[in-house]
Amino acid sequence: MECVFGLVGDGFVMVVADSSAVNSILVHKSNEDKIMVLDSHKLLGASGESGDRVQFTEYIQKNVALYQFRNGIPLTTAATANFTRGELATALRKNPYSVNLLLAGYDKETGPSLYYIDYIASLHKIEKGAFGYGSYFSLSMMDRHYHGGMSLEEATDLADKCIMEIRSRLVVAPPNFVIKIVDKDGAREHAWRESIKDAGVAAA
Repeated sequence: MECVFGLVGDGFVMVVADSSAVNSILVHKSNEDKIMVLDSHKLLGASGESGDRVQFTEYIQKNVALYQFRNGIPLTTAATANFTRGELATALRKNPYSVNLLLAGYDKETGPSLYYIDYIASLHKIEKGAFGYGSYFSLSMMDRHYHGGMSLEEATDLADKCIMEIRSRLVVAPPNFVIKIVDKDGAREHAWRESIKDAGVAAA
C-alpha cells in the first residue's frame, strides 16, 4: 500500500512518502526513508518493489555524483530527469525495474521543478503528482486544494490533508510518512508524520 506524492510551491518542491517496508502481509519496518537526497538540490521519491527501488535510486544517485566529479558542475534537474528516464528505458528492454519516481529539484536559473517518471520510462514535468494506492486520494485532494505559488505552510497543510485522507480511506494504510523539501537552500527533511514508532531491539 505504498504512496509517494509531491507538489511545487512558491520557490520549493515538497515530496512526501510513506515509510513502510512491506512484504505480503508482513511489515518489516515502519521508518524506511523512500525519498533519496540525490545531491545538494535534488530529491528522488520512489515507490515500487523494495529491491528495485533501493538498487535503482542508489544507481542514479552515484551516477549524478560521478557526473559532477568528472565535469565539475552538477546536472540540472531536467538533465537528471532525462538521464533517469533513459536508464529506465534501457533496462525496460533487458531487465526492467519496477519503480515509479518523483524527481524534485531546484535550479538557480529555472527555480523549482518536479518530474514524473514511471516504470515504463515515461517522463513529464508536472506541478503535482502521486504514485501508489494512496495516489487515488492524494491526487483528488490536490486537485481540490492545490494552487500555484503555495507557501510552505499551505503545502504542509495540504500534505497533512492528503495523509489523513490516505489513513482514513485505505484498508491497510501506512502509518508513518516522511516529508522533504528542496529549495534555494538545498534538499532537506522537513517533518515526519508518525502514528506508530518502531520498538527498539531489547538487549539480550
